[in-house]
Amino acid sequence: MTTPSLTEPKRGAAQPPAPRSKKRVKPMARTRRREAIALVLPSLIPILVLSVAPLVVGVFLAFTNARLVRHPDYSFAGLDNFARLGGNALFWDSLRIGMIWTVGVTLLQLAAAMGLALLLNSGLKLQGLTRVLALVPWAMPPVVVAIMWQMIYSANGGPLNAFLGAVGLPSGINWLGDFSTALPAVIVVGVWVGMPQTTVTLLAGLQQIPGELLEAAAVDGASAWRKFTAVTWPAMRPIVTSITSLNFIWNFNSFSLVYVLTAGGPGGKTMVPVLFIYLEAFKNREIGYAAAMGLVVVIVVVLILAVYLRSQFRTEDRAEKGR
Repeated sequence: MTTPSLTEPKRGAAQPPAPRSKKRVKPMARTRRREAIALVLPSLIPILVLSVAPLVVGVFLAFTNARLVRHPDYSFAGLDNFARLGGNALFWDSLRIGMIWTVGVTLLQLAAAMGLALLLNSGLKLQGLTRVLALVPWAMPPVVVAIMWQMIYSANGGPLNAFLGAVGLPSGINWLGDFSTALPAVIVVGVWVGMPQTTVTLLAGLQQIPGELLEAAAVDGASAWRKFTAVTWPAMRPIVTSITSLNFIWNFNSFSLVYVLTAGGPGGKTMVPVLFIYLEAFKNREIGYAAAMGLVVVIVVVLILAVYLRSQFRTEDRAEKGR
C-alpha cells in the first residue's frame, strides 16, 4: 500500500481557483473604462463647450486689448488691463456693493428658508398645497419677478406704499430710486426669488434626521430651541454648507434681476460687479478690459469660498472629535 504524497491533493478537496490571466483582466478593465467614458461624455461635452471653453477664452482676452468692433484687431497687452483696473474706483465700489448684496441675500435666504422648511416639516394641514405655493417664486422668470416687484415698490400707488399709508406709516417712498432704500429693496427681492430652492434642499435634509433623536431630546425635556441647536443644526450642517456655497455663487453672478429692477441705479448704488462688467463690455465695447474684470471677480469668489469651506470643514472635524 502506497502512502499519498504530501504535495498530491486529496480527492474531494476544494481546489483553489486558478489565477486569472492578465491577458483577460486587461481587456475587461479597458472595456469598463470605455463604458464609463461613454456614460460621462454626454454630460462632459456641454460642460466643456459652455463652461470651460468660454472661461479659457475669457482668460486669454483679459491679457489683450480686444474691443467689440466690426473688424476686431487686437494684440497681447500683458498686465495693462489689470494695472488700469487697479485705479478704477468704480469697479472696486461695485465689488463692495456685490459683496453686500451677495452676503445679505445668502444669509437672509438661509434664515427664511430654514424657518419655512421647519414649518413645512411640522405636519401642517394642506402640506402638499403649501409646498407647491412655496415654489411659486422659483418657477417665475427673473424678468417677470423684477417687473412685478417694480409695481409693488412703485412710489405712485404701489401696493407697499398703499399699505404703509393705510396703517399710518410714511408712504410715497421711492424704494428703487432712493439712495438709502434701493439696495435693501433689491436684496428683499433676491431673497424672495431664491428662498424656495433653499427651502426644498433644507426640507429634504430635515426629513433625513432620525425621529428617534428628536424624541430622545423631548424625553430629556429639551425645548424647541435646544432640540434645534443640539440635534437639527448639527445634522443639517453639511447641507447648509453646500447650499450656502451654491447660493453665494448664484447670487454673486446675479444679473437679470438687478438689471431689470434698477439697471445699477440710482447713482450706482445697486451696481453689482456682473452688471458693471456687462456695461463695460457691451456699452463701452472694452472686451479685453471687461474680461480682466471678470477674471478678478472669479478669483475673489474662489478665495472667499475656499476660506468659508475650510472653516466649515474644520468646524465639522472638531464636532466629530468631540463626540
